[in-house]
Amino acid sequence: MTWYNSVGKDADTVISSRVRLARNINGYPFASKLDASGANEIIEKVSAPLEPAGFRKINFSDLSSIMATSYVERHYVSPEFSTKESPHALLLQENGGIAVMVCEEDHLRIQSILPGLALDEAYLNASRVEKRLDEEFDFAYSERLGYLTHCPTNLGTGMRASVMMFLPALTKGHYMNSLANQLSKIGLTVRGLFGEGSGSAGYLYQISNQVTLGLNEEETLKKLSDAVAQITESERRARRSIVGEPLERLTDSILRAEGVLKYAYRLSSSEFIKLSAEVRFGIALGIVKDVTYEQLGTLLVEAMPATLTLSSESTPKNEASRDKLRAQKVQAVLRGTPSVTENPS
Repeated sequence: MTWYNSVGKDADTVISSRVRLARNINGYPFASKLDASGANEIIEKVSAPLEPAGFRKINFSDLSSIMATSYVERHYVSPEFSTKESPHALLLQENGGIAVMVCEEDHLRIQSILPGLALDEAYLNASRVEKRLDEEFDFAYSERLGYLTHCPTNLGTGMRASVMMFLPALTKGHYMNSLANQLSKIGLTVRGLFGEGSGSAGYLYQISNQVTLGLNEEETLKKLSDAVAQITESERRARRSIVGEPLERLTDSILRAEGVLKYAYRLSSSEFIKLSAEVRFGIALGIVKDVTYEQLGTLLVEAMPATLTLSSESTPKNEASRDKLRAQKVQAVLRGTPSVTENPS
């Protein structure tokens, strides 16, 4: 099981929790100034203790762009990492939701991602890997500034913690701008599905810390957890306020979305995200009975363009072909119909 096809605490509002630690190794320049020889040396040194511990090494320099993008769609690497030209690698323990990006912006980005609200567990997972690597390397650290990182905004703990939240009622009620302003005042920020600069597709938002200097890890996790609890209550309160004719219109919209997902001949990725969000909202409201959060979570990754293309026995020839393949994939998951391989016609 992976983070995206499992559910955890507060599944109606929280999709996943992620903690990422940025670390750099003394004796090497930052990744932006690192030559190919130095990058490959770091990759090999980091792989040595992790591969025997069950991590799979994936050299991104050897991957096709489609394969690299699939790891972005699964949230194991950043978009910037997937397109980098100099040597870089991912060490992945997918069942545990642990990924180590080697030679991204920093030498190491150690990440744990888990389903539901599980910040403490994610932090413990990332910390265990960090401690194992700390036994092998001398991490760049300053008594005054904390861990030294390529970007000054990561100085201090070098930790970014985030929770991916599903907030349809707050979005429909036009509360998100106000929420973002309130969160910024306490050192938190709101980003889209794929992080900074991405849109809020499917009512999905990443709530994360902005401040890494001057707070320790426990304080940061508590602040974020408390904020998530308050946002969850606000979202549920907004849902309860939908009654009468607005609820009837919403019910009609949700059931139409479920029907399209289950029976459409073609589905674009943007249409899929929009419709699946409505169906997820329907599950939360008790309107949709025979679709699960686990099914939608699986499709949120497997119906994305790169991952979908890789799952096909033959590469879709064009966007229309891929949209047909996506509709088949969705039906296979939601209706249990056999998945059909790509038809060249």
